[in-house]
Amino acid sequence: MYFRTKRSGGFDYLQVVESHRVDGKPGQSVVATVGRLDALKASGELDRLVCSGARSTESAMLLSAVAKGEATTVEAKRIGPPLLFERLWRDSACRAVIEDLLADRRFEFPVERAIFLTVLHRIMSELDI
Repeated sequence: MYFRTKRSGGFDYLQVVESHRVDGKPGQSVVATVGRLDALKASGELDRLVCSGARSTESAMLLSAVAKGEATTVEAKRIGPPLLFERLWRDSACRAVIEDLLADRRFEFPVERAIFLTVLHRIMSELDI
């Protein structure tokens, strides 16, 4: 199910619609017409409706909490692996080789840094760090 707006009589109406298949073809059925979109927004009813539904799902609740500034945040810095890998990258001449191979090309961003970060990400995700 999802929300959609339907224009009728010069106004936009908010509808709850359900998708289904009939004889292998996609179709939709209107479950409910909630009301005029402008009136729902002006009265705050739309926000209340969405927040009410969000209580039934953890991911939406987290997004709501972050938006309200209520989510607990933890600041963490991992400096070990990137520093270590940067040193290995430089000492093994990976950086120099890539920069040499790309010297003739006119990229508008540092491709060597993109490659470095891609490899670092792969290593970190494999190690589950």
